[in-house]
Amino acid sequence: MKIIVCDPVSPKGIALLRRRPEFEVQVLDKRLAEVDLLPVVADAVALVVRSETKITRKVMETAPKLRVVGRAGVGVDNVDVDAATERGVVVMNTPGGNTITTAELTFAMLLSLARKVPQAHGTMVAGRWDRKAFQGVELAGKTLGVLGMGRIGGEVAKRATAFGMRVIAYDPFLNEARARAMGVEVVSDVDVLYREADFITVHMPATEQTRGMLNAAAFAKMKPGVRLVNCARGEIVADPDLLAALDSGKVAAAALDVFVTEPLAVDHPFRKHPAVTLTPHLGASTAEAQEKCGIEVAEVITNYLLTGEVRNAVNLPHIDAKTYEQVRPYLALGGKLGRFLGQLAPAQVDRIYVTYGGKARELPNTDPVTRAILEGFLSRAGMEHLNNVNVRSVASTLGISVEEKRSDEPVTFNEWLHVQVFSGGEKAVSAGGTFFGSPDNPRIVRVFSMPTEIIPSGVVFMMNNKDRPGMVGHVGTLMGRHNVNIASMSLSRDVEGGQAFTVLNLDSVPPAEVMDQLRRDPDISNLHVVTL
Repeated sequence: MKIIVCDPVSPKGIALLRRRPEFEVQVLDKRLAEVDLLPVVADAVALVVRSETKITRKVMETAPKLRVVGRAGVGVDNVDVDAATERGVVVMNTPGGNTITTAELTFAMLLSLARKVPQAHGTMVAGRWDRKAFQGVELAGKTLGVLGMGRIGGEVAKRATAFGMRVIAYDPFLNEARARAMGVEVVSDVDVLYREADFITVHMPATEQTRGMLNAAAFAKMKPGVRLVNCARGEIVADPDLLAALDSGKVAAAALDVFVTEPLAVDHPFRKHPAVTLTPHLGASTAEAQEKCGIEVAEVITNYLLTGEVRNAVNLPHIDAKTYEQVRPYLALGGKLGRFLGQLAPAQVDRIYVTYGGKARELPNTDPVTRAILEGFLSRAGMEHLNNVNVRSVASTLGISVEEKRSDEPVTFNEWLHVQVFSGGEKAVSAGGTFFGSPDNPRIVRVFSMPTEIIPSGVVFMMNNKDRPGMVGHVGTLMGRHNVNIASMSLSRDVEGGQAFTVLNLDSVPPAEVMDQLRRDPDISNLHVVTL
């Protein structure tokens, strides 16, 4: 499997990749523009980047084998995540690698704003001694507003608390219990943070909701003389509005490490403003952070390619190695159920309902199993690049809603996985599965609400028939006459002499003349052949 390292990362990370005999590692000696990158990635299974190389839709279209993009760092702005998801490519970052480094830079910025350290240094190297011009403020007793309480925001909050600051936080995903454990006050309305904070620090990703959120309207709600730090994403701050707030004194000072366009233009007004402290995107620029990110990106890519473990993916839920081992048998069973039903269901499907019963309802994470079911089901369409990364978005695009339930209802089997497919609001087909003896021995044990026992592999022949003597012999003789071998058989019926359900595992697909002859039998109906 070919892995291309597009940007400089820690040699230790590269060494970890090269240690695996399954990988062929190519390290590019310089950053390539899109046009130059296209011929290089044709046979790549994985790409490793930092923030320089852009992995665009066109790059991915040129790399048909691509399975994963690893970002040595947090932000994935340089990766077209939507295109990756559509093509079934996992995008993974390394949020733990630069957490401490960025938090420490943020705190250095806070201290610099409070004590005007960069400006004072500038006058000293210029030969002046202007003590009175640089009277600052203490952090102790002040209120720090943290926008975004992820890993970095949490580390900044710890340091602020140690300095005697009151910390208030705004994060739509932060609950009260976690906030209390971190020693911060959480506010549900960002305007409260704007009104009360003496210092504000940004630790949010750039999204449709956050781009430009620190604008004129937001600055108008803040305390006079507030100080702002942004070590997250430049797009979150509206530059012209910040400059106006600085000129008016509404914002006393700002420290910026990130910008809308990087490198920052030589003539940008921020460069000459006396109340602005600038650094050239140094958030992750420590030896320790680079080494951590390089090692971490090598580990997440290795684990995903070799074991299927998903960690730090931005377009696929996290699943660690322990959880993966627990769900692994259900992935195989779910995939078989999905493929089985995909060949039985009508063309127009509007809902898929998955029930987890018995021990299956105790799985720590059912999402991978549901994705395996969807992948098997949607494979009937022969879609290119379909895999567990994009199956939910593909299902949504097709108008298929997906529902899951952990059922407490008693079931016959220790493990129970049941899938129902609806068309036009009505249940069209359904099947349930379990394990016989061991997790490596899956069985389909219910189809169309009828009990059965199907080995989910090879060719499966199914039919409804009248329960009468000689039916099994009739079908077996017909199959044998056309050299179709029966590997196993399962029979069930509703009542004696009533309707029966016959399932055969075959070694080959029965020819058309066999199917035609069986269809002409008035006692036989609903013939299906499924290939697993």
